[in-house]
Amino acid sequence: MDDPVDVLIIGSGASGAAAAWSLAETKMRIVCLEQGGWVRPEDYPSNRRDWEAQRFGDFDILPNRRGLPADYPVNDSNSVMKIANYNAVGGATVHWTAHFPRLHPSDFRVRTLDGVADDWPVDYAALEPFFAENDRMMGVAGLTGDPAYPLHHPPMPPLPLGRTGMVYARAMNKLGWHWWPSDSAIATVDYEGRARCINLGHCTPGCAQGAKASTDITYWPAAIRAGVELRTRCRVREITVDAQGMASGVVYYDAEGKEVFQPAHVVVLACNGVGTPRLLLNSVSGRFPNGLANSSGLVGRNLMLHPWPMVYGYVEEEVDANRGPLLCLWSKQFYETDPARDFVRGYMLQFGRGAGPAAEAASSAVAGRLPWGEGHHDRMRQLYAHRLNIGVATEDLPEEHNRVTLDPVLKDSHGIPAAKIDYTLSENTRRMMEHGIARATEIMQAAGAHSISCSRTVLNSPGHLLGTARMGTNPERSVVNEWGRSHDVKNLFIVDGSIWVTSGGVNPTSTIQALALYITDQMKRRLGELFD
Repeated sequence: MDDPVDVLIIGSGASGAAAAWSLAETKMRIVCLEQGGWVRPEDYPSNRRDWEAQRFGDFDILPNRRGLPADYPVNDSNSVMKIANYNAVGGATVHWTAHFPRLHPSDFRVRTLDGVADDWPVDYAALEPFFAENDRMMGVAGLTGDPAYPLHHPPMPPLPLGRTGMVYARAMNKLGWHWWPSDSAIATVDYEGRARCINLGHCTPGCAQGAKASTDITYWPAAIRAGVELRTRCRVREITVDAQGMASGVVYYDAEGKEVFQPAHVVVLACNGVGTPRLLLNSVSGRFPNGLANSSGLVGRNLMLHPWPMVYGYVEEEVDANRGPLLCLWSKQFYETDPARDFVRGYMLQFGRGAGPAAEAASSAVAGRLPWGEGHHDRMRQLYAHRLNIGVATEDLPEEHNRVTLDPVLKDSHGIPAAKIDYTLSENTRRMMEHGIARATEIMQAAGAHSISCSRTVLNSPGHLLGTARMGTNPERSVVNEWGRSHDVKNLFIVDGSIWVTSGGVNPTSTIQALALYITDQMKRRLGELFD
């Protein structure tokens, strides 16, 4: 057994890194346990010619396809969407697109505005200073003045729209619909020791240049300099409790596979919307027979995954293909509820650059656009660097039957039960998706695109894992309170996407990190009464 630590954080990704950095100023002894290891920039696929193939190997977004030692299996056979995550220092920020929208003010008041789901116990105004602090720490590029948001000031100028962005912009202007350059956590100028983006290619499988923000190169160097200890290749099995029902520490397996008990005065969970309920449900005891912090029965329930259909088309003029970051602008034209539509809430349209040559060839061959033999190369020249793609980021409302449980059979390499996913699309989501697909098709047509198609099977592409340990003021309807502390266990906190009440229609990382900074700020303000 190791000596007790003041704060034990589980998970080093977007939220865990931000929480560690924020709490470091207290000078408490803080330890973070990370299931994966450090990923070396020289190992990123963007350093190699076969970078596209690596997306289906060690850098795949799906743990069930990667199967690395740091991964745990997920039984998602009963889900239309497949679970995407990444276990490493930096978590999924290593292989994300770095698209960085915030939740809108309306997203925190869904019950009040639209009579569905629940209102959050915090609002946009409470998080605004933490959004700004996180923008500075992550290094965000964007353009001030987007009418879709309250005024904010990204610290760097926006990513260039490029040829692809200009095609989209002209189409949106023709339709008279809102569009704006995306906020992205990608350096457009040299920033805080990070080199600017040089358009090596799509950023998703890791940025060897260091222009794309991932918490291993943003928050973690600062947190470690401030005294936080980060232990890698440590797989946590369970959180233990004492006779008074307080968290006493965790049992984990170290890099050599040895079982270790680490006592702690405070435990902070940052394991994402699947890993966090998995760990809580596996932490059973006489006091908590149905899983830790689960008196409400809501641990694992209300899983939200952001269904994300994609619409494709091809234009005659040459565009950017894979040269430059994947995403370049967004539209919030259909984000807020419109009573004239047959669904509540709304979605964001996300405009992307095309695919690399191998991905273009493979997908076009499967779709029948690319013949074999005679005419193959001529047709490939018409497709590669001519593709547009628009993603429809649909809001996913919480439903208790969408959930994470423990699989009775499947286990990881240490014998810990795997997560089992049960997830279906709601009728509201289906109607929203079809509306978004129709509008994206209109944009393609306005851009002069041909061979327009839609993939409803790309639903797993974001891997946004939300809602399975929701926050709220009522202990019967939530797992943690309005500042992230468990209703049941007074020294247990959750800072990841599992605490979300609703999902909004945007990529969640900016808001996840702002919430983590907000919660740790509340912890620091309440140190003298933290367990009251």
